[in-house]
Parts: sequence; structure tokens; C-alpha cells
Amino acid sequence: MNIKLVGGAALGLATMLVLSSCGGGDAGTPAEGGSTGAAAGGEQVTLKMVAADYGDNPTADNAGTKFWKSVVDGFQAANPNIKVEVQVISWNDIDKQVATMVQNGQVPDILQTGDYSGFVKDGLLYKTDEVLSPEVSKDMLTKFADFGKVDGTAYGIPFVSSARALFYNKELFEKAKITEPPKTWDELKAAAEKLKAAGVSQPFGLPLGQEEAQAESFLWMLGNGGGYTDASGKWTINSPANVEAFQYVKGLVDAGLTTPNPGTKDRKTVWEDFAAGKVGMVNGGPMSIPIFDKGAVNGKYAVAPIAGKTGPLDTTLGVMDWIMAFNKNGHAAEIKKFFDYFYTGDATQKIVDNYKLLPVTNGGIEKLSGDEKLKPFLDALPNASFYPFKDPKWSEVNTAIKQTIGGAVKDDPAKVLGDLQKVAEGS
Repeated sequence: MNIKLVGGAALGLATMLVLSSCGGGDAGTPAEGGSTGAAAGGEQVTLKMVAADYGDNPTADNAGTKFWKSVVDGFQAANPNIKVEVQVISWNDIDKQVATMVQNGQVPDILQTGDYSGFVKDGLLYKTDEVLSPEVSKDMLTKFADFGKVDGTAYGIPFVSSARALFYNKELFEKAKITEPPKTWDELKAAAEKLKAAGVSQPFGLPLGQEEAQAESFLWMLGNGGGYTDASGKWTINSPANVEAFQYVKGLVDAGLTTPNPGTKDRKTVWEDFAAGKVGMVNGGPMSIPIFDKGAVNGKYAVAPIAGKTGPLDTTLGVMDWIMAFNKNGHAAEIKKFFDYFYTGDATQKIVDNYKLLPVTNGGIEKLSGDEKLKPFLDALPNASFYPFKDPKWSEVNTAIKQTIGGAVKDDPAKVLGDLQKVAEGS
């Protein structure tokens, strides 16, 4: 899986078609149709739903078709006059297929995917308050729900979330005589030096390859109070704080304390190395857990907040996907029943169990509060920080970051970040 944050008021449909969030399997289309009239007097209404597949593959135990069948079976048992047909499509194909549906006037009633904003400008979506009860709306994480708004009106409903934290190999820490995870950059460097002296080939896993370099980079920027933009939305890629952060990381690389040649290493590769017991520390998310639990490191790792320059981060990278409702078929009342069932029942717990993705409601987070592995991610969610995806330049900047930011720990950080700043400013 590769959940990424996408969405925002400035993104159009064309952008939506090239931004995707999570890896998955192929499509499946269970069930057959029913009438599309109002559910009154016993008349059955059929809701058409399209959803992205978070599963490993179409036949896996966590396949999207199996997940949604369990949800729909429960909903239909409680609401016999409403039938829900779910078409599950892989993340590689869903945006293109949905675009074709829209162009052909065959929009679904419900869509779950990585972005919603492209549909807003065309007037295709219900407002959130038309399809979600006030009780559920109030339970949503405020910071996440606010990103579902366009010009102050909510259209996108957060579906799942995630955050980042530091994973460390307890066995390697014990071997290197490290008693606790690092809280500051100085402590991280000291721990990495001890790991190296103990024979660990990759003291700190540093993926700055093209798969997701923008995420790893953002975490180091946050560690020094920086980021891609400031509070007003002004681009600050080459700010002194960011340059200092990359100078520090370059120092780790030069000292042989990280993944070799990090600009060529993707997240998947580094996570697999951690799973194999070759890496002492690495930044990851709850979706890393299934990978690590299948490897040699199973039972030998722990999770802690990410170290910043002067202390653990009080924020981290936040990510989420969306669910939304199309207004063409006039099924607002039935959609509201389905959404309320989804968010107040056990469906969100099934998402956690199947995919290690996190809830988007305060109630859902509270239910998971006893899970020690997830606690650092849950604690970080309410105060998460996000990519500047509402800026129309983000798509171009994001691509440039993936292609070039690995050079910031090989060459001159100020020049590499300065060149990215020029991309953001359009000069």
C-alpha cells in the first residue's frame, strides 16, 4: 500500500486523474441492480458505489471485494429497502475508469478514492451536510474534515487516515547498548553511530528515491520547524530551516550512518530491509506494520515519535483518502443512512484490522487507544501536518521533489532546494 494525501480546492479533474493513493488489486462487481426510486412504501433503492482496493490482490483475505461485502451485508440486513452494489477497482485504474463514467453520464452514487475536488467545480457532489448526520460530522477529526472543504463548503468526507512515526529494531538497539529511542537529532546521530559500531549496515533507513521522497523530506523539514510552505501558504522550500535540516541529513549520509545512496532507494526497498533486520531505525506508518510483521524483525521492533532537532515532533505527516456522494440520482437520504452506518458501526475497525489504516473520527481513535503499536500514530493525527496540495503548483513541485531532492544529501542542499523553490514559484 502507498497511501498519499491528495485533494484540495485547487485541484481539477485533470490533476485528479494522475494522483493516486494506495496500491491494490483488480476490480470486482458484486450483485445486480434494483430500482433507483426513493425508498418509500417498501420500494427498493439501489445505490451504486465505486471503491478503491486497499488489498494486496483480488484474491487476498484483505481484498476490497471481501471487505465491502462484509460492510454491505450488514447494512442491507438493517436496511432491507436499500441495496448497495460495490465495484472495487485497483488504484492503478480507478481514476481513469471513474473519469470515463463521468464523461458518459453514468456516475455512481458513492465514490471512495484519493480525491474529490475535481468533481466539485462541475457541481456533481452533494454537500457533506446533505449526506452525513450532524453527529457523525461532529465526530470527524476537525483538521482532516476541513480539508474536505472547497470555498468554505464541505464536499469530501475523510475515509481513512495515517501518520508517520519512528520504527526501531529493539534487538539491534540492545546489541548497540542503546537504551531508548532518540528524541533529538543529536541523540539520533549518537544512536546511529553506536549501531554502525555494532556492525549494522544501515543504522538509519533513508528512502529519498522517487517512490515517496516528498514524505521523508517533509518529516526532516518538520523536525526543524520548516516545511514546503509557511502558514500563509507561501513556498519556503529553500528556507534556512529546511537547508539546515538537509545539511544535517547530508552529514549522516557522509558519515555512513544511513542507507547507502539514499537518493536511489525507494521506501519499499528500505522497509523491506528493516523487515529483514538490516536497518536500525526508519520512519514509517501503520501500513508498514504488516510488512515488518512478515519479516525477521517481527516481535523485535517498537514505535516512537519521530525525533526533531530539539525534541520529538509535536506534529507529523498526515495522510488521508476520501469518500463522496454524487447528486445525479437523488439518493441523498439513502446515502446518509449508508454513511452513518459505516462510520458508527464496526467497518472502521475492519479497516484497521485489514489494512492498518487509521480512523478519521475521534470515537474511532479512542477505541484504538489501547493499541501500543498504533499509539504514536493515533497521538499524532489530531495535530498532523499536510502537503500543500491545495496549491495548484503542488503536482509539479511534488514530481520535481521526487526526481531531485535526493541530490540534497549528495551535493549542495541549498542549491537543490533553491532549484525546487524556483519550480514552485514558476520561475
